[in-house]
Amino acid sequence: QVQLVESGGGLVQPGESLKLSCVASEIFVSSWTMTWHRQVPGKEREFVARLRPGGLTDYSDFAKGRFRISRDNAKNTVYLQMNRLNPEDTGIYYCHAGSEYWGQGTHVSVGS
Repeated sequence: QVQLVESGGGLVQPGESLKLSCVASEIFVSSWTMTWHRQVPGKEREFVARLRPGGLTDYSDFAKGRFRISRDNAKNTVYLQMNRLNPEDTGIYYCHAGSEYWGQGTHVSVGS
């Protein structure tokens, strides 16, 4: 059974950083297009970043220059490094494999 387990969320202050992790089982993250999405209060779930098997990445406009998606094949884990966080980044962050599998989400809260 495919599982994606996110971790690394928490409460931080504006300007601080967080690194989210997504550990996969039953699939190899190196072979799948892996994406991060988020759902912020009052909005639909939205795309954050994508990492393709060949290594190409895509970012939403709000993530460009602040967030970085990466993977560690040996750990079968995908990461989302988030820098210069602001209160608008508060929400639940989800890992997604292909178009099929979702994790349960990890909560990020940026306080002031």
